[in-house]
Amino acid sequence: MWVIGITGTLGAGKGTIVDYLVRNKSFTHYSVRDFLIAEIERRHLVVNRDSMTQLANQLREAYGPSYIVDCLYDQAKAVGNHCVIESIRNLSEIESLRKKGRFVLLAIDADPAIRYARIKERKSATDAVSFETFLADETREMQSNDPNHQNLAACIRQADYILTNNGSIEELHQQIDQIITKILIL
Repeated sequence: MWVIGITGTLGAGKGTIVDYLVRNKSFTHYSVRDFLIAEIERRHLVVNRDSMTQLANQLREAYGPSYIVDCLYDQAKAVGNHCVIESIRNLSEIESLRKKGRFVLLAIDADPAIRYARIKERKSATDAVSFETFLADETREMQSNDPNHQNLAACIRQADYILTNNGSIEELHQQIDQIITKILIL
């Protein structure tokens, strides 16, 4: 079983990579975002980026910094298919998944204006923000010395492959195909 972790900036195309891997490469998807939203709804909280960040930090502090991805990995292991775990946000999550073996981390980025246009188009509950808030949210999640908090910049630096998504979906798919071909031959 191969595990692909996805990290990257807000609106860069993490979900697009996941969709492609699920539809075209038979990967099973496990989402940190979906995991958090389910827990937020169970607790009757408002679903937004702030509540997701706060809950993720609380869970990591209570159960360990890799708790969320470890739960998702356990679900994936029970199924046994190649899988993609979306929204890796701290170094402990990467370290835990690397220890499990057959793990590759992909990072994705794009120009901020392009990314903001994408999030406005997808209209999810956490995306109804101004451009300034979008940038502030990303800045807040980029670096932290607390191992339980988000540190996207460090995660991106740990990536095995970094994809740039300023072009078309077809160009992104070509990048993914090249990486998958390398991974599955290893």
